[in-house]
Amino acid sequence: MGLRTLHIVSMAIVLGGVAWGVPDERMAHAVVLTFVSGALLLAIDLAKSCVYLYLGAGVAAILKLALVGLGWHLPGSRLAFYLAATVVGSVGSHMSGHWRHWSFLDRKVLTQD
Repeated sequence: MGLRTLHIVSMAIVLGGVAWGVPDERMAHAVVLTFVSGALLLAIDLAKSCVYLYLGAGVAAILKLALVGLGWHLPGSRLAFYLAATVVGSVGSHMSGHWRHWSFLDRKVLTQD
C-alpha cells in the first residue's frame, strides 16, 4: 500500500509539473520515484503470475505505460498523454473484479482458487 501511495504522489507531482510548465530537471526526483515505484508495482504483479499481462488490469497497465512513453517522446503532447495515462491508471485500479480478472487470451474471467 505504501508503494502504491508513493507512486500516486510522485506521479501527481510529475503531472502537475507538466501542466504548469515546470522544467524537466526540477522534476527529476519525482520522475525517478514514479518510474521506480511503477516498476516495482509491475514486478510484484508479475511475480505473482505473468498471466497478469493479459488480464484487464495488466492490459490497463501496459496501455498506461504506452501513453507515458508517447508523452515522453512527444513533449508537445506530453500533458495530454500523461492525463490519459492517469485516467487509464485510475480506471484500471478501480474497475470491478470482473474486468480486472478478464483474460483477453482465454476470453473469460480467471478466478484465483
